[in-house]
Amino acid sequence: MSDDRNTLVPLNVAVLTVSDTRTETTDRSGQTLVERLTAAGHRLADKRIVVDDVYRIRAQVAAWIADPAVQVILTTGGTGFTGRDSTPEAVRVLLDKPIEGFGELFRQLSFKDVGSSTIQSRCLGGLANATVVFCLPGSTGACRTAWDGILLEQLDSRHKPCNFANLVIPERGTHG
Repeated sequence: MSDDRNTLVPLNVAVLTVSDTRTETTDRSGQTLVERLTAAGHRLADKRIVVDDVYRIRAQVAAWIADPAVQVILTTGGTGFTGRDSTPEAVRVLLDKPIEGFGELFRQLSFKDVGSSTIQSRCLGGLANATVVFCLPGSTGACRTAWDGILLEQLDSRHKPCNFANLVIPERGTHG
């Protein structure tokens, strides 16, 4: 692979929708992420929907973390405070290094749209086994905010001064 730092390196991205009610037909937030990641030049590695169950979420995310073909995992849903919201609890234990600033920046950006309700977002990000993982709220608006305001740049290997893409590209392995 060429190390041309001016060319986007497409990443393999898996998308997981966490919901007790959504189907492929009604999964607007997952579809929003798929549309945005492919429009940005990345590849959809897999897409699944699982019920909001900590062990089912954890099993799917762990399987993708263990799969060397998956470089990025995006989850949508299950990050709130209702009784069955369990995505952070499912994923946090799988992370080798949390990305502390992801949730902070997301809430700052989403404050413009939802005001103080953004405080109820328990979105998170982290690195696990050379795979970057981001857990987003389940609304299409939140997925747009996270993608457009953070992930588009951070998953672009050309973004300076640093990005997460270059951490998961085997040939690079450093901030670029």
